[in-house]
Amino acid sequence: MSFSVAASLGTHIALRNTHEARIKCHFLYRREENSKICFKFSKHKVVQSKISLSKQEFSELDERKSPDEVREEIKKCYELINRLGRGAVYLGSSRMGPSHSHYMQAQELAKEATNLLDCTTWSGAGPGLMDAVTQGAMLAGKPVGGFKIGKEAGEWTASNFHPYLPSENYLTCRFFSARKHGLVDAVVRNNSFDKTAVVALPGGIGTLDEVFEMLALIQLERIGSKLPIPLLLMNYDSFYSKLLDFLDDCEGWGTVSKGEVASLWKVCNSNSEALAYLEEFYGISSIDKSKNCGTMHSNEFNRLTAMDYSHSGNCSIRDSCFTFSISTVIGGAAMAIRIRL
Repeated sequence: MSFSVAASLGTHIALRNTHEARIKCHFLYRREENSKICFKFSKHKVVQSKISLSKQEFSELDERKSPDEVREEIKKCYELINRLGRGAVYLGSSRMGPSHSHYMQAQELAKEATNLLDCTTWSGAGPGLMDAVTQGAMLAGKPVGGFKIGKEAGEWTASNFHPYLPSENYLTCRFFSARKHGLVDAVVRNNSFDKTAVVALPGGIGTLDEVFEMLALIQLERIGSKLPIPLLLMNYDSFYSKLLDFLDDCEGWGTVSKGEVASLWKVCNSNSEALAYLEEFYGISSIDKSKNCGTMHSNEFNRLTAMDYSHSGNCSIRDSCFTFSISTVIGGAAMAIRIRL
């Protein structure tokens, strides 16, 4: 006879049979001098009893059993999107910080893309590349929204609060299902005026989970959008090349049709390639880009974060727009000021 034991010492024990035999636990446990835990069992009597879980110890499990709480959180996600507007959703690593080259590339892409599409920037509102796109969008003076979770991969501590985004711009989700509802709805296009996109930056397990869910929804036409949505896979420094090779192998095995995956997304090796694709996808002309430039500095004050003490100033002329900007960092908090003349 074989079985598995799941126990919290001194509180609960659960026995899960792998065969039909039933057993009775005579003696929960005893600790010997060599720190081993021993169990004694008897086959002579069948005892049926319920195993109860302490609400205090397992409150998170209890929350997951309530459909009303999940439904309420999904509703809050939709309300946030309705208030800030749909736009570009960025999926990416929480571990690639400001010193990583992909961080700077992601920040620049978000700044240029939000100006090009004139839309809200959405992400998981976490650290790493999510922080890069948040700051990029704020540099452009465009709305930023996020669906946060308490603890990202690689973080030692959990926090329900974003370090600098206003609380009305993000929602800390308890349920991944609600968070995914939000990320999906933020890119839905119901009319030709909506310019949205899914941008998959380099990332790990969580990023791949979100990317392939988006890919499957687009493939099966279950994403809930009346109009097509561009999905861009940012292959910085060939980050996703081995994944693409694997998907090519899947064609050989017959698990996907030839050319099926390639038709669902656009693989981009650089920001310029991604921006050119979005221009082509939405038929954006130079006149449209000039209009977007005229509104890109509507927010004169943006809060940013930085790790070091620094200050910088620069001026630029682009599409007949003269802009002077200065940013300064005091005690880890940064303020960016832009003046458009």
